[in-house]
Formats: sequence, C-alpha cells, structure tokens
Amino acid sequence: MDGSGNQVNISARGLDPHRGWEFNIRKDGILTNSDMYGYPASHFSMPLESIERIELVRGTGSLQYGAQFGGMLNYVSKKGDTAQTIGFENITTAGSYNLLSNYTAIGGQVGKLNYYAYYQRKSREGYRDNDQTRSEAQGIMLTYQFSTKISLKMDWARSQYRYRIPGALTDSMFYVDPTQATRSRNYFSPDIHIPSLTLNWNISNNTELLFTTSSVLGNRSSVLFDKPTNVKDTINLLTNNYNNRQVDIDNFHSYTSEIRILHQYQLGNQRSFLTGGIQYMNNDLHRRQLGKGTTGSDYDLTLVTPGWGRDVHLKTSNISLFAENRFQLFENLSVGLGGRIEMGETNMSGKIIYYPDNQLPVSIPHHFPLFGINFNYRPVEFIDIYGGWSQSYHPMYFKDLIPSSTFEKVDPNIKDADGYNMELGTKGSWKFLRWDVNAFLLRYNNRFGILAQTDNNGNFITYRTNIGNSVTKGLEIFIQADWLLAKRTYLSIYTSTAIFHSRYESAVVKSGNTNINIGGNEVEGVPHLISRNGASIRYRNLSASFLYSYTGASFADALNTYEPLKTTGAVGRVPSYALCDASVSIHITNYIEARASINNIFDHQYFTKRPSFYPGPGVWPSDGRNMTGSLIIKI
Repeated sequence: MDGSGNQVNISARGLDPHRGWEFNIRKDGILTNSDMYGYPASHFSMPLESIERIELVRGTGSLQYGAQFGGMLNYVSKKGDTAQTIGFENITTAGSYNLLSNYTAIGGQVGKLNYYAYYQRKSREGYRDNDQTRSEAQGIMLTYQFSTKISLKMDWARSQYRYRIPGALTDSMFYVDPTQATRSRNYFSPDIHIPSLTLNWNISNNTELLFTTSSVLGNRSSVLFDKPTNVKDTINLLTNNYNNRQVDIDNFHSYTSEIRILHQYQLGNQRSFLTGGIQYMNNDLHRRQLGKGTTGSDYDLTLVTPGWGRDVHLKTSNISLFAENRFQLFENLSVGLGGRIEMGETNMSGKIIYYPDNQLPVSIPHHFPLFGINFNYRPVEFIDIYGGWSQSYHPMYFKDLIPSSTFEKVDPNIKDADGYNMELGTKGSWKFLRWDVNAFLLRYNNRFGILAQTDNNGNFITYRTNIGNSVTKGLEIFIQADWLLAKRTYLSIYTSTAIFHSRYESAVVKSGNTNINIGGNEVEGVPHLISRNGASIRYRNLSASFLYSYTGASFADALNTYEPLKTTGAVGRVPSYALCDASVSIHITNYIEARASINNIFDHQYFTKRPSFYPGPGVWPSDGRNMTGSLIIKI
C-alpha cells in the first residue's frame, strides 16, 4: 500500500489482496491476523530481514490451520547459530526518497538455550508529495531444550509504523502528475504486539505434541479528513482553520491456543501420517469511529468533542477441531483426508449514534463442517501428479455488519460466505528443469454486497446482504531452468505465471436506486494474466538478477464500469502494467556483502487498484523508478 513495504497485500487465485486477509498468516506457526473474525487484515509488519523463508500451505493441508480460502502463509524466522555463542548481523539500507533502514540482530547458542533478537528502524519520505513513513520493529525468541524430547520457546515481536497518507487522485490528476497529493493531514498507524509460548514434546519416536498459546494485542489508529477526492482539504473561511478530522481507533485483544498431535504409523509396508488437534480463539475487537478530531496537521488522536459516533465491541469465542490423515497406500501413491469443524459465535454490542440498538445484528453463529481430500501419485522418479478438493469459509467482517448511515440496513439473516478450492497439477524436476503446473477452480458462495430496497414506509434504503456467487478458474505455471555454464558460473531462468477467468454467477448489486444482475460479469480486481519472469547469473562471489513483471487490466467494481468516474476515480478500469527490476550483489569478504537494486527501471507510472474503502476511493499511484543500496555485515 505504500512504497516502504510496511503494508503487504497478498493475493492468490483472484482473492482480495487487502493486507492478506484471505489468508491465515503466521509467524513461526503463530497467528498474526489482527482478529480472524472481525478484522482479519494482518497489521503486524515483521522486517523481512528477520525471515529465513516463507511457506504456503493450501488445500486439505491448510484445514488444520484455518478455514481461509487462500490457505496458510507462514513466515519462518531466523534462529541463533547453534555453532557459536554469539553471532551478529547488521543490514543498513539507503535509497531513493530518503529511504534509510537499519536492521541489527544477535543470536547464538548458550548451553541448552538458543536465542535470537533483532531491532529495526526505517524511514522514508515517499514517492508522492506528503508521503512519509516511520517504522520500527523488535523481536526476541528464546528456545530452551530441556532434553532431547522437550523444548520450550518464548517469543515476543512488535511492529509499529506511522504512515502519512497523500490521498487518492482522479484519473486526470494521475496522468498530469502522479506524485501530487490531495491530502496532507491524514495519518494511519498500527502498533501490534505478538507474544507467544510454544511447547514441543516428542512423546515417542512416532508421536509429537505441539502446544502453542499466543496473542495479538495492540491498536490500529487513524486521523483523516475523510472525504472524496474531489472535496479539497482547505481552510474553512468561517473558522479560519482547517475542518475537523475524523479519528478512528481499533483495539485488538485476540487470544489463540492450539494443541496439535502428529503421529506416524505403519499401514501395510508403508508409513502414514496423522495430524489432529483443537484450537480455541477468544477475541475482543473494540471499534471506536467517527470521533471529532482536531483541525491540526500533525498526528493527533485528541477528540475536541467527547464521544464516538460508533463505539462497538465484537467479541468472538470459537472452538475448532481438525484432523488430517495421509494414507501412504503404495510407495508411489498417497491419499490425504482432512476435516475441520468450526463451532463458535460472534456477539456485537455497543452504540451507533444514528442507528436503533434493536436493529443491529447481535449474534452471529459460526458452525461449519469443512472437508478436504487430496492425492499425490509418482509414476516415475522425477514426476508427481497431484490434485485435491477442500472447503473454505469467510466470516462476516466488522465492516460487513455495521451500517454506514441511517439509510442503510443490515440483513438480519446475513450469513458467512463459503466455497471450495479444486486443483489438478504436476510438479517435478528433471536434469536442469524444475516445474509446478496446475489448473484450479475456486468457488465463492454468498459474497457480501449492497442491494437497493425500500422499507415498510416506502423509503429508499441500501441493504447489506449476501449478493450471490462467483467462480474463478485458471492455470498456475512455475518453470525454472538452472545451468552450470562454466566452472563456478551458474545461470537460472524462470517464469511464474497465472491465468484467470473469474465471473459472477447468480449475483445482483445496487446501481443508483436499482438492482442490476451481474451474472457473467468479471470479479473486480482479478486480471486475466499475472506473469513474473526472471533470470539470474552467479559467478564466484558476484550475482546479478533481472525481473520482468506483467499484470493485466481489471475492473474496480462488480458492475464492470469501464470509463473512470471523473469526479473521484473511485470506479473504472485498472490498466495493465509492466515493470522491470534489476539487482546485483557481491560478497566482499566472508563477513561483508554489498547489494544494489533498481526497481521500475523505465519509470513506468501505474496503479494497482481503486480501493472501495481504506485508504479511500480513487487512484493510488505506485512508485516510479527507485534505487536502494545495502551493506550487510554478518559475524
């Protein structure tokens, strides 16, 4: 969402990328989504310098972690070097638009204790006017090995950043100067803590027990002049001051505990695997919105008039039972069966000043049995054929339940969205070639939206409800070739490409004062093609890489509006764009490495979406050409 990388949007198979909220996002197996049932965006922003690798689990295997359509995304952190008592790492980065970042970490092994701790600070002025980011992150991980069978890990991580938001543009403004701003007094700032405790017990050679308990604690705060792009933020001639800003604060208190058992057993002559467990979540999302803020220009959450337009709690208690059994039927054939049962309830209480208390949705049950099946067949040593089917569901988020005005009603029978993923593919490696190619289908039922209706008195209202279904079909293609060109010279070429066909089925949405059937329309935000293609070469201690990325055009709304809305740019076609990036690195010594990169080499001006909510409707330009240089010291 901003060029600093603090707000990461992640998508797969045509899902909404907004802060990865269609994924179960974890750090070392610990949940980081702010509130899985009320506001599942991941406001926690760990420095990627602290990450060793990223894991993605989809399909039947992801049911043991959650019910999300996107699956489970796990960031695996670096750990202390077990071969030394203390190790040190420092990564200093400077770049365009006054980017300055410093990451420092220490780690090692002292007796039975492994430790790793880091601290990062980062600042950037931004590509656009009035664009500014300040962030910091800290973390410490302690793992004590009581014996060969039992270990205990204590982990605490925090991220905090403040983003000065330059505001959305109209299309005409974007094409005249994409670096201009429409706001100077808007700010967004999350401050998130994630403490956790993990017990690992190898009960026997075949059985392992894993217990985790964790929390997501903190807030997401903003102060905004929250008006459409065509409403200028100027001095009010009546008061000789700016207009008052709006203050919104979300407080997160999300607690999760899991017990997971992994067991291996013999089935005939083959070894099979069983995983099962229970997860308990207890969350309280306290949302305070529409506070009357100051007329100032700095980050200030002070209310000039006490009280909030919305002061609501969303409390969720949920128990999930899960199990997956991978049957190794033959040496070259395995079949997996998985299931998850969600049993919980979300209760909303509080005040919305413009809405009768007795008309608010009060209690939303979550009772879902979810199942999945997959297989893996290896006809020859270097080829796997795999496939699967698994169910998912998407709970109603806070924004789907709270009416935005007195003219909006929420369907008392609104229900969670559900659906399934299917895939069939092949993966393998042969000589210099590696590949993973699959065809998939993602069905999304009971999508949320707005209809036009009249109430019992004949008054026009907007009605929040389930509007219909969608289906996304496509291909995912990954192919990589690696060659040894000469002694100590290596070349790698790859493509990672996805092709989409995403359409609404049996769906209706509001347009003006009428309802329009959008069956057959493209799903918003889903291009026909996304392709990442690159090459890298390595010689001795020197390496270089080049990346070409292409993203096809998409629509910003379900009505598939083609011509942009001239007043705000809130809807319209999102044009395709192509980008080129390059990087080079050199190991100066065994302890020192230097890196340099240039992104968007040809300074292409583009934008990726027209948001319908945060950070505001309209065009949000992405960064033009920018360069970074890093010095890495590791001892």
